[in-house]
Amino acid sequence: FMAETCKILSPEKTVYLAQPTAGCKMAEQMDRQLISKVKQDYPNHTVVAYINTTADLKTICDVCVTSSSAVKIVNNIENKDILFIPDCNLGDYVAKQCPDKNIKLLNGGCPIHACVNTSDVEKAKELHPDAEILVHPECRPEIVAMADYVGSTSGIMEYAKKSDKKEFIIGTEISIAEHLQYECPDKKFYPLSLKLICSDMKATTLVDVLDCLNGTGGEEIVLDKDTISSAKKCIDEMIRLG
Repeated sequence: FMAETCKILSPEKTVYLAQPTAGCKMAEQMDRQLISKVKQDYPNHTVVAYINTTADLKTICDVCVTSSSAVKIVNNIENKDILFIPDCNLGDYVAKQCPDKNIKLLNGGCPIHACVNTSDVEKAKELHPDAEILVHPECRPEIVAMADYVGSTSGIMEYAKKSDKKEFIIGTEISIAEHLQYECPDKKFYPLSLKLICSDMKATTLVDVLDCLNGTGGEEIVLDKDTISSAKKCIDEMIRLG
């Protein structure tokens, strides 16, 4: 979905996906056919799509959001009735931050974040009692409720860097704890769970990038003009409202 979004925003450029097998399980959960049927049941709802959706699905959505912009954008939508796809956990978090909105959720989301349970949080807190818990809103609502801070990947990193605290439990993909440890060697970072490993995020290697640059690997992202034009509307609306 990231490579497709690059192509949508820069259709005149050639965009490659260095490792063709690197996808997103959440983005693959819902397609245009499914959401078209759901829209028939909620004809007056504004369809808000997480950026983690395919270009084809974006063509029938009204506005895109990122995890960092979702609350602001949903608040700025005039319509009170919202159909939020595909992540029900992020949608639940947004709904609680936007109580004036009537937000319909579907059963979708990130399987990596969803695998974390309350016992994981309790165990991490027991091991590191002085650490603050920072989690991504793709986690389940009960995990979000136990956190000291909830935010996007960039939000988590910024919070940890600026905080006076010295220890943090990181509730998102395990590489974020690793990056933070590199950037803040004077602080300690612990993954909330060793289950927080996304194989898709780790699929692309430096060799894949090199092969792509040398023209011996990778896959070009090809989208037709109608798809680009239709999908760009919800991205433009994201920029306008966000």
